[in-house]
Amino acid sequence: MIGTKAVAEHKREIMAVHDAMDVLNGKWKISILSSICYYNKRRFSDILNDVKGISNRMLSKELKELEINKLVTRTVLDTQPITVQYELTKYGLSLKTIINNLADWGIEHRKMITGKQGE
Repeated sequence: MIGTKAVAEHKREIMAVHDAMDVLNGKWKISILSSICYYNKRRFSDILNDVKGISNRMLSKELKELEINKLVTRTVLDTQPITVQYELTKYGLSLKTIINNLADWGIEHRKMITGKQGE
């Protein structure tokens, strides 16, 4: 039989996963974070090119939400034309291991499903 303390801990973990998924939800956020994470700093147009299928409007919306959640910072560079650059905050960098592990899992999953090695 599972003790009351173990049940409480399990509920706490489920709530923590739920909270994390609230921040990282949707089709695009993890891909956006992965793009920024890989290069440390990314221009808006570079992220747009990395994340296939996302529109300008959606990328802008998702980046604003990531900024609100203190995962990325937005810097407007004094260039002509104006360039906007994004980078992970110190807090956002705490997701780097998770993103790398997720990428590794995705590579293995693709191999498992397709039956092909080295894809």
